[in-house]
Amino acid sequence: MSQRATNLLSHRKPAPRAPGRSLPTEVGHGRAARADIQLSAAWRILVVESDAGDAESLAKGLQRQGHQVECVTTGGAALQTYEDVDLVLLDLELPDLDGLDVCRGIRTVCDIPVIAVTARGSELDRVLGLQAGADDYLVKPYGFRELMARMDAVMRRSQPRPTVAKVISQGILRIDASLREVSLAGRSVEVTRKEFDLLYLLASHPDTVISRKRLMREVWGDSWSRRTIDTHVSSLRNKLGASDWIITVRGVGFRLGAG
Repeated sequence: MSQRATNLLSHRKPAPRAPGRSLPTEVGHGRAARADIQLSAAWRILVVESDAGDAESLAKGLQRQGHQVECVTTGGAALQTYEDVDLVLLDLELPDLDGLDVCRGIRTVCDIPVIAVTARGSELDRVLGLQAGADDYLVKPYGFRELMARMDAVMRRSQPRPTVAKVISQGILRIDASLREVSLAGRSVEVTRKEFDLLYLLASHPDTVISRKRLMREVWGDSWSRRTIDTHVSSLRNKLGASDWIITVRGVGFRLGAG
């Protein structure tokens, strides 16, 4: 999509609300409506919603629960923004792309939890949404307490289970998480702490392309520069003796190779 087209889409006037698409009255309607909503951990949430009024109401309700919220109105904007969040609430009725295609695009690259929040309520619609990669499917109009409960359930399932010790093997490459040691064909490979974290993250998802933003967030947190990842990847390739151990996927990120 051209920049001009993206700008035009981002300045679209909100479409009139269709019957049945309004958000629940619980959102933002007083202390009594929120009293029985159990507070969740604070998450970064991307709301993909074509209706500006619905997006604003939902964002305010989520912010009252302590969450950080970013709202976008198009599928194109969603595909440029989702990597920085913990959870995506995705309307399937978008002005530029079908929400199912947006969901597939996210799922192809990463495993960030996605909940489809839509007026499409038939059994076929639900099946297609789940097959496209949505972790859950909620039909409008819905209750805010139900949304929060579904978000909690999805986030619980998405949290990695802690392990006392884990050894990952990829051909002749062996990564011991408990000892934080790397070996290649039985030969020890000396790596720095960040190099180990980077390699272990890639090896933990052998069939997944890990985006640069995710690597930056999970390995370096908020302390990184533009060349940080490239420098560490280059160093790891040299120490492992082949560039094929870490494959660059142009425009997306990196994945573990076979060496």
